[in-house]
Amino acid sequence: QVQLVESGGGLVQAGGSLRLSCAASGDTFSSYAMGWFRQAPGKEREFVAAISWSGGSTTYAESVKGRFTISRDNAKNTGYLQMNSLNPEDAAAYYCAVRLRWITVRPEDYAYWGQGTQVTVSS
Repeated sequence: QVQLVESGGGLVQAGGSLRLSCAASGDTFSSYAMGWFRQAPGKEREFVAAISWSGGSTTYAESVKGRFTISRDNAKNTGYLQMNSLNPEDAAAYYCAVRLRWITVRPEDYAYWGQGTQVTVSS
């Protein structure tokens, strides 16, 4: 099993930046692909970005491509999501999740989830 704890959320003005972190414990973090998802009130959870176990492969939702960057440091058992040029549509609870094998964009494919961190963007 893997336990995940997100941090780094908060309130930021439109155009600003935040870096989210996802600290993992338990099983070997480097064995897992990691994804970031978000969920705004009244909306379904949606894919944001994902990274392979090695960090060599990444994929992004079209809505964040060019603004967000996913990365990981397996030595620190931590994943990151750098978010730049934030806009009010990015406001949501952000969750990290992990799964064995390859990355996917479907939330149901991920086995372990963090509790989420809130991102609020003021216009």
